[in-house]
Amino acid sequence: MMRTRPLKVALLGCGVVGSEVARIMTTHADDLAARIGAPVELAGVAVRRPSKVREGIDPALVTTDATALVKRGDIDVVVEVIGGIEPARSLITAAFEHGASVVSANKALLAQDGAALHAVAEQQGKDLYYEAAVAGAIPLIRPLRESLAGDKVNRVLGIVNGTTNFILDKMDSTGAGYQEALDEATALGYAEADPTADVEGFDAAAKAAILAGIAFHTRVRLDDVYREGMTEVTASDFASARNMGCTIKLLAICERAEDGGSVTARVHPAMIPLSHPLASVRGAYNAVFVESDASGQLMFYGPGAGGAPTASAVLGDLVAVCRNRLNSTTGPGESAYAALPVSGMGQVVTRYHISLDVADKPGVLAQVATVFAEHGVSIDTVRQQGKDGEASLVVVTHRASDAALTGTVEALRKLDTVRGVASIMRVEGE
Repeated sequence: MMRTRPLKVALLGCGVVGSEVARIMTTHADDLAARIGAPVELAGVAVRRPSKVREGIDPALVTTDATALVKRGDIDVVVEVIGGIEPARSLITAAFEHGASVVSANKALLAQDGAALHAVAEQQGKDLYYEAAVAGAIPLIRPLRESLAGDKVNRVLGIVNGTTNFILDKMDSTGAGYQEALDEATALGYAEADPTADVEGFDAAAKAAILAGIAFHTRVRLDDVYREGMTEVTASDFASARNMGCTIKLLAICERAEDGGSVTARVHPAMIPLSHPLASVRGAYNAVFVESDASGQLMFYGPGAGGAPTASAVLGDLVAVCRNRLNSTTGPGESAYAALPVSGMGQVVTRYHISLDVADKPGVLAQVATVFAEHGVSIDTVRQQGKDGEASLVVVTHRASDAALTGTVEALRKLDTVRGVASIMRVEGE
C-alpha cells in the first residue's frame, strides 16, 4: 500500500546535474513513487543565481538560502550536487542534524572528509549515499559495499575520468599531440576551461580514495593517494607503447599488498596491454576492473560523466534512501574495521618502461645494465637505436618497487654516457 504523504527532497545546486535530477523527478514521478512506496516532492532548490530561468522548476521553490532550506525540519532527503568543500560540508552536516538523509555527488568532499560525515550521519541515524561521486552512471559504490560485502577485494583498477580518457584516446588513434587533443576535448565540452583537476589527476585521485576506502574497509584520504598527471605524455610514448602491444591510460589503482598487510592508492598514466579489457575503453567513457578472491575479475563500464548519466546515479541513491526512510532504517554506513595502513608509492611493485638518451658507443648498454643490477631491478627487454653519436635506449623491467626504480634512475643520471631520461612510465594490467 502506497503512502500518500510525499517524501520531501531539497536540491542543493541546479547546474548540469541538478537540473537533470529535477527533470527526472518530475517526468518519472509516478514510476519513482511506485518504486519507493510513496511520492517524492521537490520541496526546494538552492541556487546562486535565482534570476536564471530553470525550465520545469517552479520559481517559488528556488532560494539562495541553502542553510535555511536544509534546516527546515520537514525535509526528508537533501541532494547535494554543488561540489567543493564549503559550503557543501556545512550544509550536509546541518542536514543530518535537522533530520534529513543525504545523497551527494561530491567526490572531493567525500575523499577529504568522508569519515567525519559518516560519523555525523551515524550519530543522527541518517543515510549518506554517494554513488554518483565515482564514475557517473556506472553502478560501482553499491556493488563494492553491498554485492561484494562477502568477498575479499584485492585490486581495483580503472579509468575514472572521461576527459583524460578522451584526450589519451585521441592521441593514440590520430597521432595528435597533447595540446591538440585537449583543445578538441574543450571544444566538445569534455574538458573545462581550466582542465587542471582532470589532467593533473586530482579528480581521479579523489575517486581512488573513495574506492580504496570501500574496497578495503580502511579509511583512505585524498592525501594518501599518489597522484601524477598526464600532461607530459607524448606521441613518442604512444609509439613506444605500440611497440610493446600496449596503449596508455590514466589509471586509478587501489590494491592490497601481496602479504595483505597494507594497501596503496595511486593515479598516474600507465601502459596497459591491448589484450586487457581497459585498453578498449574509448572516448569519454569510464571503466573499472575489480579483482577479488571469490568472484574473480569483474568489469564495470559506461558513461562516467554528464548531466543525465550522473543524475541517474543520484536518483538510484534517492530511491534507496527514501525506501529506508519509509522503513525507519538506514543502509550501509562507513566500513573501516580493517584499518589497514596505507603505504606510500615507494612500496608499490610494478613493471617500468624507461627511455634513455645515451651516447652511441660501445659499452653503454653494459654500464646501464650494471646500474639496474646493482639496484636489484631485473631487465625484461632492451631496445637501442643510434645515429650520429647519439642513441635512444628503451628498457622494460620485470616487476620492481618504485623505491628501487627511483634509486636506479638517480644512478643512471650520474653516468657520463647517459644524456638524459626521456620518459619513465609504469606498465600495468598484466
